[in-house]
Amino acid sequence: MKKRALSLFFACLLLFPCTLRSYAAIPSLSASSAVLYEPDSETFLCEKDADTKRPMASTTKIMTALVAIENSSLDECVTVPKEAVGIEGSSVYLEEGETLPMESLLYAVLLQSANDAAAAIAYAVGGSIEGFAEMMNERARALGLENTHFVNPHGLHDNEHYTTARELALIAACAMKNQTFREIASTKKKTLSFRNGTVSRVVCNHNRLLSMYGGTVGVKTGFTKKSGRCLVSAAERDGVLLIAVTLNAANDWQDHISLLDRGFAAFEKQTLIEENGYTLTLPVLKGKKSEITVSNALPLTAVLPRGEKAEIIVSLESDTFEAPIKKGTHLGEVYALYRGKRIASSPLVSCEAVKKEKTKKNLWGSLFD
Repeated sequence: MKKRALSLFFACLLLFPCTLRSYAAIPSLSASSAVLYEPDSETFLCEKDADTKRPMASTTKIMTALVAIENSSLDECVTVPKEAVGIEGSSVYLEEGETLPMESLLYAVLLQSANDAAAAIAYAVGGSIEGFAEMMNERARALGLENTHFVNPHGLHDNEHYTTARELALIAACAMKNQTFREIASTKKKTLSFRNGTVSRVVCNHNRLLSMYGGTVGVKTGFTKKSGRCLVSAAERDGVLLIAVTLNAANDWQDHISLLDRGFAAFEKQTLIEENGYTLTLPVLKGKKSEITVSNALPLTAVLPRGEKAEIIVSLESDTFEAPIKKGTHLGEVYALYRGKRIASSPLVSCEAVKKEKTKKNLWGSLFD
């Protein structure tokens, strides 16, 4: 049966531009390209030259880690190939033939920004640098990205290795939805074992914002001479997650603090409907009762620009419901629309049970029981 959608109410939607410059003035930034992104409402709050293709340096490793996590297990044992040894740049000095779990390589990649660990992951997951880069590109295409292209897992310069500030923010937002990625990216330091467990080393996260800015939960630094300083940060306060990206920024730490401050001043998490705050009575066929009450099982919350409201929509699973119906049965949902996009939802469930009405048998039917 077709689902039925009902408009519950329109809560004073306001007209505003695609980038919310009216809510937060764009700060003075050192970066050549920058964005501030709120993923729940899919809003780019601030942007500067956001769609120019630029090298991304080690912020590449956000996609490297995401693809590895999605295509391997943390306890997978990886043997380091000779091709992954001695990669230029940041390193944890892996040796050919040593074995270590995928989890350790991921910590080395996201905290120490180890290029050799990134290469080891590429060979383990993709069979080669080229094979893994194609997996990264496939993941980018799945996200709908059109201005991002990877040729390696570490971000060492290549003219065909690029992204934009806008698309890098979308990659980071996707990665931060993965709890494993988020846990690793938010870790300040980690003790890892190398040389088949004979050597221990503490790796420290290069992301200084984890200590400098309250609420920071990621994500990744990067630098090459060609790219300049690159940084992707994520911070969460009072239920609001913001992602900032700067490419080629001489003063990236201050850029991010300025962007995030403006973002948290502009957004808030709103409780649109309290738990069980919306009820609806629906007709029931063939039941001992002719109707049933449904209610939202969870509170409906959403992150919105301060002062903005969302449209609330009720969608039912069917036009008609037939007994028997158990208590707690999912019968639909209530969800929030903002700028035409779904940003939050809560299931509508039955508040009681309705038993099926017993049909009375006539004499003729009883003779043949």
